[in-house]
Amino acid sequence: MSVYFDNAATTPMDPEVIETMTDCMQRYFGNPSSIHSEGRKARALIEDARKKIARILNASIGEIFFTSGGTESNNMALKCAVRDLGVQKIISSATEHHCVLHTLEALKKQQNIEAIFLNVDQKGRVDLRQLENLLQDKGKKTLVSLMHANNEIGTLLPLEQVSGLCLSYGALFHSDTVQTVGHFPIDVAKTKINFLSGAAHKFHGPKGVGFIYINGDSMIAPFIDGGAQERNMRGGTENLYGIAGLAKALEMATEHSDERRSRILRVKNYLRDRLLETFDDVCFNGDERNSLYTVLSASFPPSPKTEVLLFNLDINGVCASGGSACSSGAEQGSHVLKAVGADPERKTVRFSFSHYNTMEEADYVVEKLKTILPVKELAH
Repeated sequence: MSVYFDNAATTPMDPEVIETMTDCMQRYFGNPSSIHSEGRKARALIEDARKKIARILNASIGEIFFTSGGTESNNMALKCAVRDLGVQKIISSATEHHCVLHTLEALKKQQNIEAIFLNVDQKGRVDLRQLENLLQDKGKKTLVSLMHANNEIGTLLPLEQVSGLCLSYGALFHSDTVQTVGHFPIDVAKTKINFLSGAAHKFHGPKGVGFIYINGDSMIAPFIDGGAQERNMRGGTENLYGIAGLAKALEMATEHSDERRSRILRVKNYLRDRLLETFDDVCFNGDERNSLYTVLSASFPPSPKTEVLLFNLDINGVCASGGSACSSGAEQGSHVLKAVGADPERKTVRFSFSHYNTMEEADYVVEKLKTILPVKELAH
């Protein structure tokens, strides 16, 4: 049996998305920048996709721009805010994705910006009082960059609260929403966000395509120079098939969000309960009361076999992660777990789910774990 419990890293493509993309490949080959009929057909497809995404986010069509994914979108927001909007100070946290943290490191070296990292508690929640205190200092133009949900432990940011603080003190707000777009409703007309990012492969779309929402009051110059594509915002011939797949995947995720969430939570909660009843001293990272419902970060006590836990799961056909997929294979441990003060002797496995997962798969994972980890006496 093969079990895929690593959906926070990437999701399998939905068959209807694949069908949409292959149909697009067969029927639309024109360059969207060409003025002839084939080019106009391709352009119309892109603009239709843009309209769908804008409608789902309750944004203006002119505020949605297609990119290669979340990393490019986050780089674009942060670097262009410094370059074009006069940002001198960025407030973030140590639990952000590396594409944000490494961008901040580059900006500190190259642009001499001030980067301040908020304190986080053991559940990964940022200190909002500290944020407000920092925002009261209006000496430098400030951008707050905080992810909507942590990709490793699942802790959710109170998006509306942070948005309100930024609005009150005149700061710009960027949120990495890669893990939450398509899973949680986001309404940018109600919640003021200047920059927001999404990636298709996190909600059953293709890899290599994403988007950035840029609020109309915060327009920046292009991050990638070239032609006049994306309303002069991003040079380069558009990824036509990827954009069509992104729009279809997000449309389906939104339309079926309640059903998918219900199915995912059944499997997640079932696996959580089975782990607790089967193994001693299992605990879970993150804020379980306010968490990304697709992620379960389980922490196991030290034992002779925990160091090769992920390897043993893999050879038994179970795909899971030790944290962020972008850190897999690295010798150092998870920067997120370090920031929240997790015990380095314990072994964390991130199980992450989609609506394709089943309780039978959860049972299979527990049975395989029983061959690796010590079990409770009553669980024998």
